Amino acid sequence: MKILFLNWNSFGNEDIIPAFRELNHEVVLYPFAKIVSNYDEKWEKEFSSALRSLVPDFVFSFAYFPIVSKVCQSEKILYLSWVYDSPQVALYSYTIINTSNRVYIFDKELCMSFIRSGFKNIFYLPMAANTARLNAMLAAQSPAIASRYKSNISFVGSLYSEPKHNLYSRLTSIRPYVKGYLDGLIHAQLAVYGFNFIEDALTPQILEELLRSDYPMHPHSTGVESSQYLYAQYVLNRRVTSLEREKILRLLGTLTNVDLYTHDSNVRLEGVSNHGPVDYYDTMPYVFGNSKINLNISLRSIKSGIPLRAFDIMGCRGFLLSNYQSDFLDFFIPGEDFVFYESIEHAGKLAEYYLKHDDERDAIRTNGHKKILAGHTYRHRLEEMFSVL
Repeated sequence: MKILFLNWNSFGNEDIIPAFRELNHEVVLYPFAKIVSNYDEKWEKEFSSALRSLVPDFVFSFAYFPIVSKVCQSEKILYLSWVYDSPQVALYSYTIINTSNRVYIFDKELCMSFIRSGFKNIFYLPMAANTARLNAMLAAQSPAIASRYKSNISFVGSLYSEPKHNLYSRLTSIRPYVKGYLDGLIHAQLAVYGFNFIEDALTPQILEELLRSDYPMHPHSTGVESSQYLYAQYVLNRRVTSLEREKILRLLGTLTNVDLYTHDSNVRLEGVSNHGPVDYYDTMPYVFGNSKINLNISLRSIKSGIPLRAFDIMGCRGFLLSNYQSDFLDFFIPGEDFVFYESIEHAGKLAEYYLKHDDERDAIRTNGHKKILAGHTYRHRLEEMFSVL
């Protein structure tokens, strides 16, 4: 088949394209600027012209873009999208019902919410790891690289402390009662794993106050998302995640040296070395492969899904210590393939234990890696994707 691949700065591009070609599909790269607008007449005409000229069997993108679906629907071309992050408000665009769509979502609970609503063109598809690339990098690494990224505990990810991510700090004009309610809600959710109640707990009265604040969040006219959804997922769950990541890193920093790789150079935590960001392709595998313990602290707006980070860690034969996410249990055995914590304090106890038990840690990371090799590469996922077309 001929695949028109929307080539934007996404994770996974360099991993899925070889997998398409390995399955003998032709891949045509189409430059894409990650258009989030639902309307761009000039771009739509150009893309329509490209589809008519190239005549692909389908268009593919990581993430879902309503404007792409709109053009594919008009041109009667299938549009396959693989969503690897949450929240993704674009999924609530009216275009999601287009018959051209085949949307694959990494989060089972989120996917099932669409299926229960009657959607026939949305499917559950977990993420994957390119073990061939990862293994080759780690096998060829120099002693200097291995030494540079050697770590007892590492975490790669945002703390959502940058001004553009810390939306909660923008709620400066709300009344003290509302601020207290939201703070209490955040700290209650911080203690609970496996169920997120923040969106349901935003009462009409609280929501009305938020919409009158200096940071109102109104739904887009072309979608069915609610203000309740927007505040819960983009503001409050992000704040929960920020607090959880900071608290865990602080706790682990009292036990041993912790290495943090994040975009915010201003993060300063005792016992934690902030190395700045790492490149997903060129550097991150060295971190995962040379750390005794790799942390996955999921963004709380992910309902049940396994983040891409977790697949990459196990794909590098890294030891994974993660928060509880129910989708893990569909494929992996806790204590055998990975380890999950049930509270911040529990994360500290597990880290302390596994730092002292090298044989157990090595057996778990080896088992996790074998599971990835056996059933969770990009080739496996593409075969699953094509099986439902």
